[in-house]
Formats: sequence, structure tokens, C-alpha cells
Amino acid sequence: MSWRGWAAIGLLLLSNLFMTLAWYGHLRVQPSGRLSLYGWLLTIVGSWGIAFFEYLLQVPANRLGFRGTGGPFSLVTLKVLQEAISILVFVIVVRVLFAGEKLGLRQYIAFGLIIVAVWLSWSGQHK
Repeated sequence: MSWRGWAAIGLLLLSNLFMTLAWYGHLRVQPSGRLSLYGWLLTIVGSWGIAFFEYLLQVPANRLGFRGTGGPFSLVTLKVLQEAISILVFVIVVRVLFAGEKLGLRQYIAFGLIIVAVWLSWSGQHK
């Protein structure tokens, strides 16, 4: 695989870390009890602030990785790869920040099937 493919994967890993933290990180730091309207708005604005950095990495990742702009991946493969990376990052974040959340065999099988989907998507584009 070319440097563009590896760069796209690296940027997608980082961008998904930011997005996972934007989507789920606030659940780790939530105050006990109900959130006030101010608390909800602060949580939303904070999440959007984190998501901004996700976009700074995700857009270049797609431009580097997409075959139409010189990268090694078809659009479909790039999307399936992004989903697999998203799940991988999510699993790591859950294991680190949410140790009480248990991932069972079914979740790991589902993750494995997503990896198979990436392989099927990418291997089919070379024929």
C-alpha cells in the first residue's frame, strides 16, 4: 500500500478518536443527577468543539485515501475502512474510559465481521 493509504489510515484513527470522545466522552464526565439546560448546552458546545478537530483530520484523510484524488481506496472501501476504524477506536475508548462497560463475545464477533467487510470491499476493487 502507498504512503497515501497509510497516511489516510493514520488520520482516520486520530479523527475517530476525537469523534468518539465528542460523542461519548461527555458521558464519562457527566455530573450526577439531571443536567440543566445550561449543562446540556455546554455539553453540546463542548462536543462540537472536539468534533472540529475530527474534521481537521477526517477531510484530509479522505482526500489522501480516495482513489479519485490519487489514493488507493475506492469510495466504498474508504467508508467501510472508516467504520472499522471507528469501531476499533470505540472499543479502545470503552476499555480505557468506561471500564465498567463489558464487551462480550457477540460484540467482538461483530467487530470481526466489520474487518471481513473491509477485506471484502478492498479485495474486490483489485480485480
